[in-house]
Amino acid sequence: MWINNFIALIITFVVALAWLRLNDFFAMRGWVSSRASRKVIHIGTGPLFVLCWLLFNEAASARFLAALVPFAITVQFALVGLGIMKDESTVQGMSRSGDRREILRGPLYYGIVFVLLTLVFWKESPVGIVALMMICGGDGLAEILGRKYGARKLPWSKTKSWAGSFGFLLGGWLLSVLTLEAFILAGVFAAPITAYLLPITIISLVSTGVESLTPNDLDNITVPAAAVVLGLMLF
Repeated sequence: MWINNFIALIITFVVALAWLRLNDFFAMRGWVSSRASRKVIHIGTGPLFVLCWLLFNEAASARFLAALVPFAITVQFALVGLGIMKDESTVQGMSRSGDRREILRGPLYYGIVFVLLTLVFWKESPVGIVALMMICGGDGLAEILGRKYGARKLPWSKTKSWAGSFGFLLGGWLLSVLTLEAFILAGVFAAPITAYLLPITIISLVSTGVESLTPNDLDNITVPAAAVVLGLMLF
């Protein structure tokens, strides 16, 4: 049992680091902008990590082993952001302006939330999965669409747009549905995906509103918090 989970841990580390380093490499070479790299990492890291949960068995220690992956990456972010560790590829891939201190805000909060939701909810409830997908697909697609089509700003937030909010709604909803469907097919959750569509839609709508009212970087805290509260009531 321990050997199986240890292998799953190694695979999860390899997948996570390969995804991060691939995007860091693209940003360093100038093939994609730092902002684009940051959002691609934002969107892809969550689903890849959560899908790797399926590699772990039902041992009580499994969630702690899985949480080591985002914990280790988060510690690295903290060390780079503080200037203790030198890693220019991480700075270019994870910051908007190339300032290492930016990593101590959004990316660091992102990692901490991943650790906490993994430990608290694991495969026992869809709440943690949906909350993570909101900050992955929702926040990631919001900036991509917002920057390209975001001329019309929200009346209550001049830094957010209708296009960005639509992207958040679509990205969070879609990644939640697809990821939960994978867990249903794997036999983790017994109910069909149709049973989750209404709760996911409500969570996506409310999370979109919360994101539109939250300053940059802090949405990595406020959005999953709102999603968790709603998820506990709806699932």
